[in-house]
Amino acid sequence: MGVIGTANIAVRRIMPVLAAHDRVDLVAVASRDKARAERVGAVFGCRGVGDYAELVERDDIDAVYIPLPPGMHHEWALRALRSGKHVLVEKPMSDVYEKTLELMSTASELGLVLAENFMFLHHPQHAAVRAMLDEAVGELRSFSGSFAVPPLAPDSFRYQPALGGGALLDVGVYPLRAAQLYLTGELDVLGACLRVDEATGVDVAGSVLLSDDRGVTAQLDFGFEHSYRSTYALWGNRGRVSVRRAFTPPEELKPVVRIEQQDVVTERSLPAHNQVFNAMDAFVRAALTRGGPLAGMSAISRQAFLVDRVRRAARLVGDPKCRPHEALAADTGLS
Repeated sequence: MGVIGTANIAVRRIMPVLAAHDRVDLVAVASRDKARAERVGAVFGCRGVGDYAELVERDDIDAVYIPLPPGMHHEWALRALRSGKHVLVEKPMSDVYEKTLELMSTASELGLVLAENFMFLHHPQHAAVRAMLDEAVGELRSFSGSFAVPPLAPDSFRYQPALGGGALLDVGVYPLRAAQLYLTGELDVLGACLRVDEATGVDVAGSVLLSDDRGVTAQLDFGFEHSYRSTYALWGNRGRVSVRRAFTPPEELKPVVRIEQQDVVTERSLPAHNQVFNAMDAFVRAALTRGGPLAGMSAISRQAFLVDRVRRAARLVGDPKCRPHEALAADTGLS
C-alpha cells in the first residue's frame, strides 16, 4: 500500500495500523514536501517521496489510501484507479456528486475496490444498537444526530473553499451517513441551513431535517464552533436509545448506550473496539479478494446524492453575498 498525503489523520491513526497489519506492506508515503515525506516514512519504515504522481505510478503498490482535502480526492483517486490501484479515500469520496459517480464508474469498469473511509461504520456498537431496536425503541419515529468540534486552526484546509472545506463535508457527513443506517429509501431533504463565515466563505455550522418513505424524520446538527459532541439517538413508541460516542470512540473506550423507557433508564456498556483497525482490515480484505462488501458502492452513491441535495436545498446565512440556494425556487433535476 501507499499513502498519498501526510495529513494528521494519516500519520496519527491510519499509518500505524497499516504498518502493523500482517497482510499489508506499507511501501511509500507521498507529500509535496519531500523532507516531510521522508520523516514520516522513516517513522513507519517506508519510503518517502516528494510527488503524488510518482507514488501513484509505482509498480510495487497495489492500493492507496488518500487523506487529502476533499477538493483533491477526485483527481488523485481517479489517477490511482487508472493506474490499476485499489483506492481507499478519506470521507467524503469527493466534493461533488458527479465526481463521485465518475470514480464509481471507473472503479467498476476496471474491477477495482473503491471505498469511502467512514470508520465509525466498522464499530460493532451500531450493530448492537440495531439489535436493541425492537425491544427498546419499537416503531421508530425520529432520529437525531450531532457531530461538532471546537474551532480549528485558522490555516486548516477546512476553512478553504477551493479545497472542499466547510462543516458539511467535514463533520456533517457523519450524522447524514448515520441517518441512512436507520431511515429507509431515498431521503427527502425537508429543510437545511448552513451558516457561512464571512471571512473564509465556508460553512461553519449547519442543521438538516430529513424524512424517509415512512414519515420517520431525522434532525441533524454539525459544526466547527461548538463544544465537542458526537452522538445520535433513536426515539420510538416504546422508548429512546442514545449512543454517546457515535463517530470517534477511542479504541480503549467501552461505549455506553442509554435506554430510556417510561420510568426506567438503563445503561449498557459495550465491548471496546478499534474501529480504525476494523476499517483498514475490511479494505485490505476486499482489495485482496477484489470483492466483499466494499465492492458494492450503492452506499457511496446514496451518501453523495444526499450531501448534494442538502447543499442545494440549504438556506445560506451569515454572509451578505450569499442567498438561499437556487434549488429552493427551481427543480434541481436530481430528484
